[in-house]
Amino acid sequence: MNRKQLATTTISIHASPSAVWKALVEPELVKKYFHGTEMRSDFEIGSPITFEGEWQGQHYVDKGEILRIAPERELSYSFWSPLSGTEDFEDNYTHVTFHLSDYHDHTTLVVTQDNLEDDEAVVKAEGNWLNVLHDLKRVVEEERLHVL
Repeated sequence: MNRKQLATTTISIHASPSAVWKALVEPELVKKYFHGTEMRSDFEIGSPITFEGEWQGQHYVDKGEILRIAPERELSYSFWSPLSGTEDFEDNYTHVTFHLSDYHDHTTLVVTQDNLEDDEAVVKAEGNWLNVLHDLKRVVEEERLHVL
């Protein structure tokens, strides 16, 4: 399968990889930074992952499958949204991957999303992920301050 173009977004978060990981896999935290979405998964390789919510007045249920998981290091899943305007067909799924790396008291989080159609789709995906990651950073760093 041709994975077309790749979007990449990176952010540094003043927190441990375990705190960032928790924000990626705990539904109540995901809802705080990911457009209010209800995420569901048991985070086992091959298991489904869904994101349900409302975007610009439209209800959606996005879906995919867990591809790779290494706690506090990597999470990867396939992803398709009915809002994409494409058919629910394997070639229309993107792969979203989160890579975490620890440096002193910061975690670098890199998000990639592949199978994007063109440069315009890459710019749009990177902009969306940048907004999500800034909100994730805020949530994780606020949680960290509550613990201190």
